[in-house]
Amino acid sequence: GMRSTLSRHMTDMQETNSRQLDQIRSTVDEKLQKTLDEKMAQSFQLVSTRLEEVYKGLGEMQTLAAGVGDLKKVLSNVKTRGILGEYQLGALLSELLAPEQYETDIATIPGSKNRVEFAVRLPGEGAEPVYLPIDSKFHGEAYAQLQDAYEHGDPAAVKVAREVLVSRLKQSAKDIRDKYVEPPYTTSFGILFVPFEGLYAEAVSLGMVEILQQQYQINLAGPSTMAALLNALQMGFHTLAIQKRSNEVWQVLGAVKTEFLRFEDILAATQKHMQQVSTDLDKLVGVRTRAINRKLRSIEQLEPQNASALLEEEPQ
Repeated sequence: GMRSTLSRHMTDMQETNSRQLDQIRSTVDEKLQKTLDEKMAQSFQLVSTRLEEVYKGLGEMQTLAAGVGDLKKVLSNVKTRGILGEYQLGALLSELLAPEQYETDIATIPGSKNRVEFAVRLPGEGAEPVYLPIDSKFHGEAYAQLQDAYEHGDPAAVKVAREVLVSRLKQSAKDIRDKYVEPPYTTSFGILFVPFEGLYAEAVSLGMVEILQQQYQINLAGPSTMAALLNALQMGFHTLAIQKRSNEVWQVLGAVKTEFLRFEDILAATQKHMQQVSTDLDKLVGVRTRAINRKLRSIEQLEPQNASALLEEEPQ
């Protein structure tokens, strides 16, 4: 009976444990599945967000690449490059000079059909001004070829690209000198403006500043040097205005001095007249009064009341 009871209890315990283990297994599986689903969902969401950012960045890069391509197409057009340089030069002039201090698209030589982009009005000896011609040149293609040669590290290509850039700069300087420089209508030199500092630095390293000045009487200027040059011209304009005002002041002082000398003469004449009047008064009061008294000494003097009454009687 005991073995039968123990066997039945053991069987019940086994069945109970099996049921509990099944419940525990079911609970653990359910929780594991839920956690796994949540983690997977979060991971997929994060991956999706990152992929979306990547796609967005790729789109922006494509747009930027398209913009760079458009800019390259724009800069590959010679006319467009010229307009860009002209616009930058015009912006510098408008910021640093007054509108009446420079001209736009003007023939600096009388009767010439060649019109320079900009010319600074400088005071001349007469009424007509003297113009300082300024023309902008881009030369972006030659500069880009030189940069490509630097990147590839090809000495032969670098030499050829430098020669091309030097030739272009010389030709531009020659055009400015021949077309726009003609003293006394203009200054004896002109200015070649390059709109990028990199291009200007490359030209300086090639010694083009001295070459253009010596061979063509043309000064080379970049954006920063152009601004410094215009500031110097503006200071010259201020100095000239002060000088003109000083001349006016001297003229006014000269006129005042002339009038003061005339006033001194008039004042001296007036003083002389006053001295003459004083002398005449002295004679009248002294000499003539004594003569009259001598003549009246023999006449009997009346009483003051009778004299007053006699003198106050109205004439008949």
